[in-house]
Amino acid sequence: MQTPKHPPLRPRRLALAATVATSALLLTACGSSSGPAADASTAPNATSSATAAAATPRVAVTYDGGIVVLDGTTLEVEGDLPIEGFTRLNPAGDGRHALVTVPAGFQVLDLGTWTDDSGSQLAEPDLTDLVFEADTAGHVVRHGGKTVLYADGTSDTTIFTTADLLDTNGSLPDTEVIEGEDAHHGVSIVLEDGTFLTTVGNAESRSGIAVIDADGNEVATSDECPSVHGEGTAMNEVVVFGCSDGALVYDGGEITKITAPDEFGRMGNAYVSETSPIIAGDYKSDPDLEGYLLHQLTLIDTETKTMDVVDLPDGVEYTFRDVARGPADEILILASDGALHSMDPETGEITGSTPVVDAWDGPVEWQDPHPALTVVDGTAFVTDPASRKLHAVDIATGEITSSKELPGAPVEMATVTG
Repeated sequence: MQTPKHPPLRPRRLALAATVATSALLLTACGSSSGPAADASTAPNATSSATAAAATPRVAVTYDGGIVVLDGTTLEVEGDLPIEGFTRLNPAGDGRHALVTVPAGFQVLDLGTWTDDSGSQLAEPDLTDLVFEADTAGHVVRHGGKTVLYADGTSDTTIFTTADLLDTNGSLPDTEVIEGEDAHHGVSIVLEDGTFLTTVGNAESRSGIAVIDADGNEVATSDECPSVHGEGTAMNEVVVFGCSDGALVYDGGEITKITAPDEFGRMGNAYVSETSPIIAGDYKSDPDLEGYLLHQLTLIDTETKTMDVVDLPDGVEYTFRDVARGPADEILILASDGALHSMDPETGEITGSTPVVDAWDGPVEWQDPHPALTVVDGTAFVTDPASRKLHAVDIATGEITSSKELPGAPVEMATVTG
């Protein structure tokens, strides 16, 4: 097998700005259009807060012109923050912050809920001026106490200890940057022992992954993953990457290629639970399929290294925004028939369905507003662009416990636990 060309391990540990002036200088040097870094009055730690009785989740939802932040229980609006253009939104992993894609990189959104030694705290949400620099900000991966940011424009990977974001005091946490070689739309992950996995490709194509240990030694590579995209980590730190003809599975130093049952069988996104060996992936078997609605789901058993493709019932179609894992590792699908369906990951059988929104059509472009799903503990949050609403659904009972009209048609969503 041909060894793919991959980025060498060139870590640079950056003690990022401890002062406002230094942070501002860093952002100016990279040509950022954002303002200077936050001072103490806007730093996450310095926000005036009130103690809450228990940890309070919050939900951030983007719409054309802003980001609205809501209480995760009542769906009362806690803040409405203006921002221009289409933005992507990812939880940072620390229970308090999300990362917003902006031209300069990943901007830190403080949702204003967290827990410290004094108990659970609540404050006003704040789109801070703190930005992790990145040329064309891409995937955000949270695993093993690390948050990993990928820059598509350079293929550089920025890594920081997730919990350190809670103690920023007006500056970004220390980061380690692993420089890329050929820029491409990619993704990286760091395992608990320091093993670094990253995609391999260039602007024209993507071919596989490279695995490098904590000492900088290459331990495994594969070029058997055309159009490699996305990743997910299952039980026992087994990592899956999607390919246009199946998937790659990394397990304890070895890479296994799982070939799709169809000549073209693309998996592009993984929906995982770190307490389950089964990974659910979106699946497309027709390369000429128009639109973004999919009617099949792939189940990958990371123990047996096998893949099954499940044909969903008529009317049950979804996009990449519409699949999540529930509190019992079940697979939840927010389908185009308007229902929230629960699937047994072991059998692929639909075990329950709950109507939530009206039936909907797939988006013309993937960025367009269409229903989205995310889960916190036993609650599924569902967006409904047609009615400009957000719904909270009790997964156990199927009851819609609260709904809230939003200031615009919802697009992307991120949740934090507080």
